[in-house]
Amino acid sequence: MNVELLDLKSFVTVADLGSFVRAAELLNLSQPALSRRIRRLEETLGARLFERTTRHVALTAVGRDFLPKARRLVEEFESSVLAIRDLGRRTSGLVTVAAVPSVAFRFLPKTVARFSEAYPRIRIRILDIGANEGLEAVARGEADFGINYIGAADAAFDFTALLEDPFVLACRHDHRLAARQRVRWDELDGERLIVIGQTSSNRRLIDNALGQRGMRLDWTYEVMHLSGMLGLVEAGLGIAVLPSVAAPPAAQSIIHTVDIVAPRVSRTIGIVQRHDPPVSPVAGRLLAMLLEDWQAPRSTG
Repeated sequence: MNVELLDLKSFVTVADLGSFVRAAELLNLSQPALSRRIRRLEETLGARLFERTTRHVALTAVGRDFLPKARRLVEEFESSVLAIRDLGRRTSGLVTVAAVPSVAFRFLPKTVARFSEAYPRIRIRILDIGANEGLEAVARGEADFGINYIGAADAAFDFTALLEDPFVLACRHDHRLAARQRVRWDELDGERLIVIGQTSSNRRLIDNALGQRGMRLDWTYEVMHLSGMLGLVEAGLGIAVLPSVAAPPAAQSIIHTVDIVAPRVSRTIGIVQRHDPPVSPVAGRLLAMLLEDWQAPRSTG
């Protein structure tokens, strides 16, 4: 026997209101759709539930007998849904995420806001630290999971790739290269180049990729943080190489970004987890929500 919940709710609503017209309005259904649901329920039960005239709707003997049973089924289902929602709101705990800074505040806020609305009693700690430190935090169990661009080749971790993040050139809007769609690495020679420090995994990734081509960065300024690079670019002191997700949105900045090719250098950003033990249930909820949001259409600015 296949009885849908909305069929039962339709029956109860018509019985309570004594009108197909008002029941359809309350249920946000068209009258033909409501009639089809009642007819399908009657066919499933093998009996008529209503006596219909042009002015009146009344329950049959079978309908009067079935009404309390249908009402109880609908109420029990709705009570169960409310109980589950309340359980989610009463669930407490702590989730710690180790995320590289360039990613943490570009993609996490939307998910954190949605998660906090669903689970207001669960606290979230975000460790916005470098790639190596973040991987170590996951390995030591200090973080439930990480968002990182290293760890994919480490057998100690599960790595779920999320997006490919190319390195781009950041220029002030009045710089001669700002109007270009793409530049080659060798075209940066002679420019006042701003780079991230050699202790950064981003820097090592770039140096390794260029070294394979017999190339190297000829820089003028070296900083420790990506925010410092952007500050120097805005001040007109030079141009910078940085991950595309770290670039400010074009509509909100005097900084323009340009693709760098020959070679194109990129990093793969993904979720890093330990094999064992698995993430806690509350961390698993945040992780699932993060994957949903990341896979949805988005603008990277």
